Order: sequence, then C-alpha cells, then structure tokens
Amino acid sequence: MRIDVRLALALAALGAVLLALVILALAGRWRRWRGSVRAQRRSARSLAGELEAERLLARLGFEIVARQVGLEWAIACDGEDHPVELRADLLVERRGRRYVAEVKTGIWAPLLTNAATRRQLLEYCVAYDVESVLLVDVEEGRVCEISFPL
Repeated sequence: MRIDVRLALALAALGAVLLALVILALAGRWRRWRGSVRAQRRSARSLAGELEAERLLARLGFEIVARQVGLEWAIACDGEDHPVELRADLLVERRGRRYVAEVKTGIWAPLLTNAATRRQLLEYCVAYDVESVLLVDVEEGRVCEISFPL
C-alpha cells in the first residue's frame, strides 16, 4: 500500500510539472501573438499616418520626392567607419529646398521634449545633409521645420 501512495504522489508531482510547462508554453505563445497584434496595429497606424502626412504636406506646397528613403551612413569611431542604415519617412521639396520629413503619430512622439525624437531629427539633418527637417505631427495636423544650429 505504501508503494501505491508514493507512486500516486510521484505521478501527481509529475503531472503538476507537466501542467506548469504547458501553461508556460501557452503563455509564451500568447505573449508573442499579442505582441504581433500590437505590431500590426502600430504598422497600420504608421502607414495611415504617412498617407495623411503626404496629403498635409501637399496642401502646404511640398512635393513628395521619395518615400521610405534608405541611406547607409558611416559613423567614425576611433578612426574606423561603422556603417548604419537609416530610413527616413519622406524626402520632400518646396521652393528649391529639400527636406527630410519625419512623420509622428501619437501623443508623445511628435514632442521636441521627447529625446528620441530630437536625436532622430538631428541624425537625419546630418546624415541626409539637409539644412532642416520637417516634423509632421499627424494627430495635430501640424508641420514644424526643425533646424539645429551647429
């Protein structure tokens, strides 16, 4: 009888461990699925924002030169070049001047108090060799010209 109780306890413990593993695996899949749904929503919002930004820029007299403009830019570190890839939302022109236009959606991304946004705009200004960049706040329907005195 003692052996049956021990066997039952061992099987119960094994069952609990297997159940825990199954739950962990399902939780991981759920998190990945939830993350991909969020990514899809974010991507759809970005695409819609870029289309709205194009309409806004056109109303303001800007000509769209290119979309999703990729650039390989080398950053020198201790005399050695380290290439990085950049991708600006839009390249636009107006009155003979060329600009990189960065499209932002949401509440925080378009704010100049957002350090990540400032750094991105500065990087685009330098790497794309433009005098200033345009920050397009889709939610507010506003375009700001940003320049960095060097």
